[in-house]
Amino acid sequence: MRLNNPIYNPVFLFKSKHFNTMYRTLFQDFELEYSRKRLELKDGDFLDLDFSIVNSKKVTIIIHGLEGSSNSTYVKSLVINLNKNTHDAIVINLRGCGGEINRLISSYHSGKTDDLAEVINYLSSYYTYDEINLVGFSLGGNIILKYLGEQVYTIPSKIASAVTISVPCDLKGSSIELSKFWNAIYMRRFLLSLKQKLQLKIKQFPNSFIDIEKIEKSTNFFDFDDLYTAPAHGFKDAFDYWEKNSSKQFIPNIKVPTLLITSSDDPFLSPSCIPFIEAKNNTNFHLENTKYGGHVGFNSNFSMTTNNWLEKKIVQFLNKI
Repeated sequence: MRLNNPIYNPVFLFKSKHFNTMYRTLFQDFELEYSRKRLELKDGDFLDLDFSIVNSKKVTIIIHGLEGSSNSTYVKSLVINLNKNTHDAIVINLRGCGGEINRLISSYHSGKTDDLAEVINYLSSYYTYDEINLVGFSLGGNIILKYLGEQVYTIPSKIASAVTISVPCDLKGSSIELSKFWNAIYMRRFLLSLKQKLQLKIKQFPNSFIDIEKIEKSTNFFDFDDLYTAPAHGFKDAFDYWEKNSSKQFIPNIKVPTLLITSSDDPFLSPSCIPFIEAKNNTNFHLENTKYGGHVGFNSNFSMTTNNWLEKKIVQFLNKI
């Protein structure tokens, strides 16, 4: 179901999609202390979970975007707002994103829902929360939407709601969009981080399929996903990986109340990433599509205390206000 366009009217500079996208990373930060728990996974790898606890019976699991972490500014801002509104918060640092390289040659990817399922099962088994909510940014949002639609009959009853932000629901479309020349600064930044991690991987697995020389020459996500992501995770090639893991195809199956917040000026997303038809045909799935906002931006002004339009929207939906 498509909600009425939300009232989001940022000051002039934030009507620039690139400024809105980069603002928090460049100009904001928040003080926050986590307690960390390492979750050992069934396949021998691990996830680092960062907890920010206010002794609530409600917990929100947060998944960051590509090459983000629990220290990403947008994550910390949300955690602080959730804690103020009586939610415990747990941030999943995806494999290799918690400050230490993961153990396996595989890592995380846009559709890796089994790790999320293990975290949810762990919380359900060892903690006494009455309610579990999910929030995902960009790649993390794609994981959540895919999980909700893919595992619809095995989702624990404690999962109450979900919010996703700036999701590349069509991975091929998003990859093509990011490869355009005006997005070169973002592409270089992502690839630099990904390539640095693969330099560590080649030391872990010197006789593996990883061709570090070819990967170093990659200039877009097709190259990188074709050379590493797809073979490392059992897909034929980049196209096969994108097709099987794009969350758009799973949205019709979602039965948990879910909100997607996305902007029409998002520089990372193609028009095919905004699931208007899916929202119209599924009453459990709500879409808020703003004119401005950039990618995981949605900044309104320059105040550290009132620049929280996105966080307020997320909390309102989770609290069913």
